Amino acid sequence: MNKNVHTFIACDKEYDESKIVLFGAPFDSTTSYRPGTRFASSAIRNESFGIETYSPYSEKDLVDTFVFDAGDLELCFGNTESVLSDIESFTEKVLNDEKTPFMIGGEHLVTLGSVKAMVKKYPNLHIIHFDAHADLRDNYLGSKLSHSTVIRRCHELVGDNKIFQFGIRSGERDEFIWGEKHVFTNKFDFQNLELIADKLQNVPVYFTLDLDVLDPSIFCGTGTPEADGVSFRMLLNAIKTISKLNIVGLDMNELSPIYDQSGASTALACKLLREILLYIYK
Repeated sequence: MNKNVHTFIACDKEYDESKIVLFGAPFDSTTSYRPGTRFASSAIRNESFGIETYSPYSEKDLVDTFVFDAGDLELCFGNTESVLSDIESFTEKVLNDEKTPFMIGGEHLVTLGSVKAMVKKYPNLHIIHFDAHADLRDNYLGSKLSHSTVIRRCHELVGDNKIFQFGIRSGERDEFIWGEKHVFTNKFDFQNLELIADKLQNVPVYFTLDLDVLDPSIFCGTGTPEADGVSFRMLLNAIKTISKLNIVGLDMNELSPIYDQSGASTALACKLLREILLYIYK
């Protein structure tokens, strides 16, 4: 791989020497409400130079890490299956090179592409999911592939009792009824997260973060805002809790920068991305 000149701040190390590979998946063709997440990864890179590389939260600095920013994948917006296949192939390459893939969406469906690659290498994969929405529908308007069905599709890959959801405050009744039998769902906040983290100490974990888990009063730049939600500090503490686990892959998605003209939502995403990188970097 060649170095991408358009990088997230300080994520400019060479591929061979890096432990984490950052890449964008600019896709939003199945968005059920307002599109725009395809612009997130580019906006995050551009605005990242408005923050510092040093974190007073973790007292670590990105300049001391080895992270390679591979840029955005070239995805065919009109072909969902092709998009998922391309994401799966890229993730598989990164895993085969013994590196940790970190994807920036894009809508939440992009997670499915990465998880497909993950389960090939880690058959016992467990998933931690932070979100406002359950994303457990079997279909959306007849389509099996939607950002509102993504966790249901992931369940088909990993099986029962391996998906742990937090912050959930929206979904159809049938989603919650189905979920009670097949996944762990902690509604509204991160209560019980430490208990779950203790149980997942010795298994491979994929972490997927939908940014609309945040309260829309502090993060309005998303296509599906939901009233209520967690604070930035609550989310940061939750990420710190799970950073002790064996996180073998992760993603952050659903920023739609065009819905927050102030730029505050993108700035928050940049800061959060910095913190996640510093927390999970081993």
